[in-house]
Amino acid sequence: MSSCLKAPQHPVVSPTETDLRIKELIKKFDELIPPRPFVHMNTTTSAANSRVTTLNPRDTYCKGEHIDLLVEVRDHLGHRKEYGGDFLRARMSSPALKAGASGEVTDFNNGTYLIRFTLFWEGQVSLSLLLIYPSEGVSALWRARNQGYDRVIFTGQFSDGTCNVNTDCALVLNSSAELCQYLDAQDQEAFYCIKPHHMPCAALTHMQSKNKEVSYLNKQERSLFKRSNIGVDIMENFNTIRVSKCNKQEVPRKKKCRPEMASGVPSGYVWEDTWNPVSCGLTPVNMKECLRGKFVYLLGDSTIRQWMEFFKESINTLKSVDMHEFGKLRHQFAVDLDRNINIQWQKHGYPLIGSQNYSVKEIEYIARVIDRIGGGKNTIIVISLGQHFRPFPIDVFIRRANNVHKAVQRLLLRSPDTMVIIKAENIREMYSDVERFSDFHGYIQYLAIKDIFKDLNIGIIDAWDITIAYGTDNVHPPQSVVRNQINLFLNYIC
Repeated sequence: MSSCLKAPQHPVVSPTETDLRIKELIKKFDELIPPRPFVHMNTTTSAANSRVTTLNPRDTYCKGEHIDLLVEVRDHLGHRKEYGGDFLRARMSSPALKAGASGEVTDFNNGTYLIRFTLFWEGQVSLSLLLIYPSEGVSALWRARNQGYDRVIFTGQFSDGTCNVNTDCALVLNSSAELCQYLDAQDQEAFYCIKPHHMPCAALTHMQSKNKEVSYLNKQERSLFKRSNIGVDIMENFNTIRVSKCNKQEVPRKKKCRPEMASGVPSGYVWEDTWNPVSCGLTPVNMKECLRGKFVYLLGDSTIRQWMEFFKESINTLKSVDMHEFGKLRHQFAVDLDRNINIQWQKHGYPLIGSQNYSVKEIEYIARVIDRIGGGKNTIIVISLGQHFRPFPIDVFIRRANNVHKAVQRLLLRSPDTMVIIKAENIREMYSDVERFSDFHGYIQYLAIKDIFKDLNIGIIDAWDITIAYGTDNVHPPQSVVRNQINLFLNYIC
């Protein structure tokens, strides 16, 4: 007889518990992003009119010190703004050294901001502070995001072996026609298609999506997102600063990076094209030996599929197994039989945006995949969620992340020595399709993920901070960025 009470493998969670969690987080975000209606572009934040003051300026700064800047934002008429909420991105860089890092932004909610840069390296350093969107644009994006589910429309293909029929599909379908409901009963997540005549719902085989010509922004709000108004540098005329070593004592050697280590802002910096965490040290890792005997599950979107592709290119003994699927969204599986390395990538469940037809015969939610994994000290799970959720109201993402959290919690109960890692979102292209895919949507999801998973003993790959430091602005960053994300991952597991 068991000596202790065990938690049930699938505890029945009342829908209200998840709903309360969603409401709680949305309330937090509503307070963070209050409505900022405006009657004219002139009253919105202007990068050109805003003022930057260096606190305690010097001719030369020392490596390891901070430089603090006070920013006073003004509108296009030159008037002081009396509230904050602008979406700002602070970055320092030395292109000749292939060096970069994010800066810390503190919003005093009165039209002033403190920007703090940590001077990680010596040499000439450029500072920038991009006004990605003014607070009025942020408020408009937040309101618009949560108004509709139809910015992306899905087409489902049903097949009975002899003929194919296409119908409309969505997270929410406003239709009087008979619907097929694809329900995950345990977590109450659903996707819908209009039921084709004379075919069962189970005949759904493929899906594709396209953007719908719809906007929940008014004409005046849309003017804030013209290319010339996005990502304007408040510090454009700011001189570079000189950083010297200053004969300071050598910094003591840092402890090796472990998944559970908390990191601050910034979490690290790039120097000579290599990511260096602030709170811990990275050591060279032999990839083949590190992964020996390991089962690695890469679950999520195409930004974690980049890892799969990197592993296949970097480990010449890794052989792909033909899963008899096609397209970029196919399930990928690769093995090294001599070293017993098993790596697989699997796409997440709906919503999954793709202009090419992809198979949904085996599509499933990440929570169900995790529930099937036995776990153990040689099992590593890396989860990446976010990019495909940006065009939909935030409750869809919070519900999904919360359900994945519960599945990870169950896994760590039955196999506490399993390594689980969340890869945060990458920043992406700044100017394209702002209402659907803006980094502001990604930033809110980044905050949500950190809040939802903060109570679990898991690792975080802070891809948000890493991609800002590299200044990539690309949803699929270059190989050097992927390599450095994976280097951090290898240090976590070996």
